[in-house]
Amino acid sequence: MTTPFTFEDKTALIAGGTGGLGSALRSELEDRGCTVVTVSRGHIADSSHIRADLRSPEASTAVVSEVISRFGKLDIVINAMGVVAFGPINTTSVDTVEELFLTNTFGHIFLMQAALQNMATGSVLVGISGVIAEQNLPGMSVYGASKAAARSFNEALGREARRSGIRVIDARPPHTETGLASRAIAGTPPKFPVGLDPLHVARRIVQGIADGETDLPASSFAP
Repeated sequence: MTTPFTFEDKTALIAGGTGGLGSALRSELEDRGCTVVTVSRGHIADSSHIRADLRSPEASTAVVSEVISRFGKLDIVINAMGVVAFGPINTTSVDTVEELFLTNTFGHIFLMQAALQNMATGSVLVGISGVIAEQNLPGMSVYGASKAAARSFNEALGREARRSGIRVIDARPPHTETGLASRAIAGTPPKFPVGLDPLHVARRIVQGIADGETDLPASSFAP
């Protein structure tokens, strides 16, 4: 039987923690007793926020080290950062392809690599690959590929991390109203149906942490 995860006196790091989903995740974790540190490229006047570009492996290492230096440990890491682009592949620029993979795939790998080396038995790593990693779509091929790569990485990471008693969760929520599509780095978003409330998605992910889960497919986020 899986031992329930308790949140009291735990320290959590949320990459992309100032975005729509990241903010909801922070609220949920803090409500359960966690100390939460957020990290993003934006400047936020908040002592619990670190400004860093996690597309750099050195930055990921520095952020993890800073959290541990300040709080003595790191129990939960959630990667909620990401960028999106739209349009057919024949009009997608090389710069767009590189940015999608740098942020969604490389940045994720760098963060998880840095965290894994500094976390104790019982800790949890969460990657949010999203529903696009289950079925890619035309007009989103490179974005979907970058997320599918992150999902594949999470699958193998889970097996490696298990040796150290660290759990990995891959979360694949359906379209969520985070505003990400409106901030696309290229292309024009299609007309999506109304997405899920970020708070609903955040609660499901945090409950997955609590319940000892390792895989949260799109179907598990049904309202």
